[in-house]
Amino acid sequence: IPAHLLGNMWAQQWNKIYDLLEPYPGVSNLDVTAALKTQGYDAMRMARSAESFYMSLGFPQLPASFWERSMLTRPRDRDVVCHASAWNMDTHGDVRIKQCIQPTEEELYTIYHELGHVYYYLSYLDQPFLFQAGAHDGFHEAIGDTINLSMTDGYLASVGLVPKGTKSSPEALINRQMKVAAEKIAFLPFGKMIDQWRWGVFSGAIPPEKYNEAWWDLRRKYQGVEAPVARSEEDFDPGAKYHIPNNTPYTRYFLSFVMQFQFHKALCDAAGYKGPLHECSIYGNAE
Repeated sequence: IPAHLLGNMWAQQWNKIYDLLEPYPGVSNLDVTAALKTQGYDAMRMARSAESFYMSLGFPQLPASFWERSMLTRPRDRDVVCHASAWNMDTHGDVRIKQCIQPTEEELYTIYHELGHVYYYLSYLDQPFLFQAGAHDGFHEAIGDTINLSMTDGYLASVGLVPKGTKSSPEALINRQMKVAAEKIAFLPFGKMIDQWRWGVFSGAIPPEKYNEAWWDLRRKYQGVEAPVARSEEDFDPGAKYHIPNNTPYTRYFLSFVMQFQFHKALCDAAGYKGPLHECSIYGNAE
């Protein structure tokens, strides 16, 4: 498949072409973005909504410094990188978010995810310095995504973002799960090949004169995607992915996309939930 047809610059997730993939067109297309805009949600209110979810599980309020020092909207006086990220600035609880929040469903999920990092930082703050980190990189990403899995129709109805009593028909459920698959399952081969390419570079198995060729060989093999136009070693397509020039490990995301479902099941079991796992939300359950 030519990579540019999949709705994402790196063809890493296919959810942006969900409207082409939707098994039952138009069935129960709950428009959370429209609700956010209609109800006047701004960046602060969306971040407060995320905080309230974590507080419902027994976590504390975020420190006042979080609200004073975080960047939740795009500044008007300078250029910034809007790629959302969470930061632990010191070992004394100076935690912050950097995100240009817009009132969209995607941005709502993102801020809930980023606060997963923040609450993880705060949770290991009293540990010795060597233990002030995730169990491994994948844990940090999986925590926030696990919370996203609890943002079910039932949860969104409870906070007024979809109509109360919203209950998915079998067709609507298949649609929702296709949307999840286009995001989560389509990502797995990409999540694997990034660090597979990088390992080849660091080990010397991929020489500099083959950097781009090896990149597309792996993408062809694991993702089944092809460059939309002819590429050569004059091009450096891996460099277009933020995590390559920024030297950010990527296996964390591959692992987190597996672990988040394991975490979600364990939390739902601890909450005493009985029923289909995709309907479970741990919101409000301090247990």
